[in-house]
Amino acid sequence: MNETFKSLKVVELASVLAGPSVGLFFAELGAKVIKVENKRTNGDVTRSWKLPSEDKNSPISAYYSSVNFNKESLFLDLTRSSDQTIVHALLEDADILIVNFKHGDAAKFNLHYEQIKALYPRLIYAEISGFGEESDRVAYDLILQAETGFMSMNGTPDSGPVKMPIAFIDLLAGHQLKEGVLLALYERDVLKKSGCCVTVSLYDAALASLANQATNWLMAGHIPERIGSQHPNISPYGELFETKDGALVTFAIGSDKQFRHLCEVLEKPALADHHLFASNSLRVVNRNFLKTLLSEAVLMFEVDPLLQALFNQFVPAARIKTMKEVFETPEAKKLLVHGKIENIDTTSVKTAVFSIKR
Repeated sequence: MNETFKSLKVVELASVLAGPSVGLFFAELGAKVIKVENKRTNGDVTRSWKLPSEDKNSPISAYYSSVNFNKESLFLDLTRSSDQTIVHALLEDADILIVNFKHGDAAKFNLHYEQIKALYPRLIYAEISGFGEESDRVAYDLILQAETGFMSMNGTPDSGPVKMPIAFIDLLAGHQLKEGVLLALYERDVLKKSGCCVTVSLYDAALASLANQATNWLMAGHIPERIGSQHPNISPYGELFETKDGALVTFAIGSDKQFRHLCEVLEKPALADHHLFASNSLRVVNRNFLKTLLSEAVLMFEVDPLLQALFNQFVPAARIKTMKEVFETPEAKKLLVHGKIENIDTTSVKTAVFSIKR
């Protein structure tokens, strides 16, 4: 599958995470991806986004490595006409151009879609913006999480609004753009249409991903509350429980049958027929009392035999793992990509993880 796009050439004029994640997708599947970085800022800004434990003299960071593996980097100053000429030379036989320019910069660099369309009619112009093509607001993932409701419903009653610890909106926008580009490739190569401009904003991608939390408000007038990992519609779901040996586990109980099996494994079968817990709607109303009773039961078990018993009964359950524990598992190790960026050893996680069987 890593040869799927070996005939494609992608030029990436994008930085940080959203746009580069799209370039990485095509790079992982065999495309030639040329990443043009800003010479005036010593390249993509994420090169400097280093943890205290990282080598201060290294030209790359772990953050940069997460989405820039298997690309060719080219440092240019797009305010110079000579460097603009280099970009246009790259576009002559390119299939996809990925950009996330600030408002007005595309025209300033002679890389606006209307200019590109006239010169390279087969090219697919893939553009990410923050708040839409006409907005000049500076957009970072944190700002989008704040403005689209994600932070307001994330956290606990005591924590206040909390940002998710990855740039979630950037990744969602990257997926949206990737889907649009794949559709554009199909239209060009199968339906024999010309190239086109595919655009997505971080704002639209965020709103489109609110899913049931959006319809809970739009249809039921429910404003999501900060309830930690709990679910507003299901219980027990997301509550944390400590085991006898100090591990934390959680359950995602989506049906009465699963709840009954949970109670049986915990040696509390009567809870499944308790008048306060006999249905999901009752369990949602009485979730705090239910959590207290389940906490007492879970505390009597060690984590490994408990989880195995739950797995045997097809009860959705999991241990809360640290990043270290995650990547100690053989399943996670299979997804690791080892390589070099500018002669520096890197390790990242494969992002194109689907499989195609024939």
